[in-house]
Amino acid sequence: MRYISKFLLWITGWKVISGLAPVPKCVVLGVPHTSIWDFVISWLFYNSIGGKSSIIVNKKFFFFPTKYLLNYMGAIPLDLSKGVSLVKQIVVEFEKREVMHLAIAIEGTRKPATKWKGGFHTIARAANVPVYFAVFDWGRKEVGIVEPMVLTDDLTADMLTVKKWYKQRGVVGKHPKNFIFGDGLD
Repeated sequence: MRYISKFLLWITGWKVISGLAPVPKCVVLGVPHTSIWDFVISWLFYNSIGGKSSIIVNKKFFFFPTKYLLNYMGAIPLDLSKGVSLVKQIVVEFEKREVMHLAIAIEGTRKPATKWKGGFHTIARAANVPVYFAVFDWGRKEVGIVEPMVLTDDLTADMLTVKKWYKQRGVVGKHPKNFIFGDGLD
């Protein structure tokens, strides 16, 4: 599958700009998330470099035959019902696995969102794992894990750092009108 993934990225004009994150466990920020195709490109990227990323999927989707495809694609079945701690479930998954690169789209939706989700921050701190900036830039057609982020105790400041990082890089979503920064950065 590795060579097929490389070929598919190449034939569609995508350039892989990095290898795997150099740590066995981490949270990988996937930005910008404006299309379901972002997942496809990210999945092909991870396969092309010999890795396997993990994503959060509601456990209700793990039924025959979809559960086999979801498992193959790195989906983690989690109980997303009200009152259940998502963070605790993810921390348990990090503890159970030797390698886990959890990909999170922090915008929380493919629609325009000025308020990005801070769950990545809570998860990374609770699981004691680093966070990495990653891109699937439709403007340059570049995909990769670019660099680590230094987390602080201040979620608001860290979120502003994340938005500034992506703004300075000039990444473009598949649907650019759906990728907005907010916080006076637009």
